[in-house]
Parts: sequence; C-alpha cells; structure tokens
Amino acid sequence: MGVRKQNIPEKGAAIQRDMETYAITPYIPGGLLDPATLRKIADVSEKYQVNIIKMTSEHRIGLYGIKEEYIDDIWDDLDMEAGGFIGKCVRAVKFCTGTTSCKKGHQNTIDLGLRIDEMFHKLKTPQKVKISLSGCTSSCAESAVRDIGLIGTPKGWKMMVGGTCGLQVRKGKLLAENLSDDQVIDYIGKILDYYNKMGTEKRMGLFINIIGFDKFSKAILGE
Repeated sequence: MGVRKQNIPEKGAAIQRDMETYAITPYIPGGLLDPATLRKIADVSEKYQVNIIKMTSEHRIGLYGIKEEYIDDIWDDLDMEAGGFIGKCVRAVKFCTGTTSCKKGHQNTIDLGLRIDEMFHKLKTPQKVKISLSGCTSSCAESAVRDIGLIGTPKGWKMMVGGTCGLQVRKGKLLAENLSDDQVIDYIGKILDYYNKMGTEKRMGLFINIIGFDKFSKAILGE
C-alpha cells in the first residue's frame, strides 16, 4: 500500500479528492488583476495541464488537479506567492469595489483593503483569521461572517468581530463604528495582538464567546 499523500503547506498545496493531485491558490491581493497576470495564469495552467481553473469565494483563482511533480515548477513560472492553504495566519483580505466604482459605496474598500493586506497578511495567529470589507450595508464581501468584518457607512466604518460561516454560522458582534481608516488599522493591530497573547487555540469568535464580549471589547477599545 502506497504512502498516503497529504497537504504540503510550505508549498501552498492541498491534496484533492483523488488523493493524487493538488490544488494551489496564487496570492492575488483583493482579487485585483491585470491582463498580463491573467495571461500568465492561463499559459502556466495550459503548460502543466491544470485540470480545473476556478474563481474562489475569496476572490482568488484556484488551480486544481496539479501533479505533485509540477508544483514547484508552476510556482516558479507564476512568480507569485501562495494565497491559500497557508495554515494558521491572517488570510488575504476580501473586499468589494466600494467607492472606486460602486454607486452604493460609502467607503474606499480597495485602498483600505490593500493597506490591511500589506500590513497583516500571513501574520501568524492561533487559528486562521479572515478579514473582509464591504463598502456599504449590502455587505457584498460578507463582512458579518468574518473574524474581522468592516462595513462602510456615510460616517465611517463599522467594525464587527468574531463572525464565521459554515455549519455553525456565527454573526460577528459590533465592536465600534464611525471609524476612520487609521482607526481601523489601529484596532486590527490590537485585536491580533490580543488574540495572539491570550494563548488560545480557538477560532476568534469562539474565543470571544469564552472570555466574554465585554472583556474583549475593553481590551481592544480601552474603555
């Protein structure tokens, strides 16, 4: 009986259902692409006979059905970082187009989203942390069900914490509102520092439930 293959997190590769091939997800900040990058992904996928190319729910492009011996060569040819299957850390930020193009947008999701991504992406955390930004209350980036969710309003940002989706959906709790971009960055830094320092192994929403939202809120807001 052959050796059972497993995920290869150092290569950003996850074993697939057939237990023979892998999937990778290149890091595409905010899902923003130019034609040259799209062509490169297409050319590499064709060269290495990638079985499936699919847009993911996190605004990235997943490549599925990759033979193990091709993983390193694909990453070399793409010349891109891994954006998925990267373990316990802050994942790539998800955001809608906000005021850049959406007529309903109240806040600039792209500028702030890229700023958050640059500062916190891949920061090690007790469990994965997902952050999303929605430019208005339509919440196209599903901000209410993210570990840290931001929703744009005419007066600034609403910040929600502890949300998650899955079999046990948890809506995030409102931590603060009417925030500026700088305040958002400051609070995210404090949240991640506190989460790391508390020594938990729980996902953020469960951790908040265990210690109590009031204690968590006071630790972040200082009130």
